[in-house]
Amino acid sequence: MLKPIFGNDVVEKILFYMYYCKKAYASKLANVYDIRINGIQQQLTRLEQGGILVSVLVGRTRMYELNPRYPFAKELIILIKKASEFLPEGYADKYYMERNRPRQKGKPL
Repeated sequence: MLKPIFGNDVVEKILFYMYYCKKAYASKLANVYDIRINGIQQQLTRLEQGGILVSVLVGRTRMYELNPRYPFAKELIILIKKASEFLPEGYADKYYMERNRPRQKGKPL
């Protein structure tokens, strides 16, 4: 959907993930989308050099997030939000909804 604007679908997937989940690291993105990590890292580096993403080291892991100081950050978020309305049914649940806290002890599966 945004591939014609951004040049490839990996960038589109990264931006959708950042919109929904706020932060990510390269191997997480590679696992979620089943893409080689090298392609993800190249696009993360390109987006960071362009100022769209910022990163910080957390231990040995480089975490990325959307850059709030990017001049077109608000417009980019609006564009991603609008594009996300046209995602196929269940796409957001499949890729962006993940469990963040452990299951309660004794709770049935």
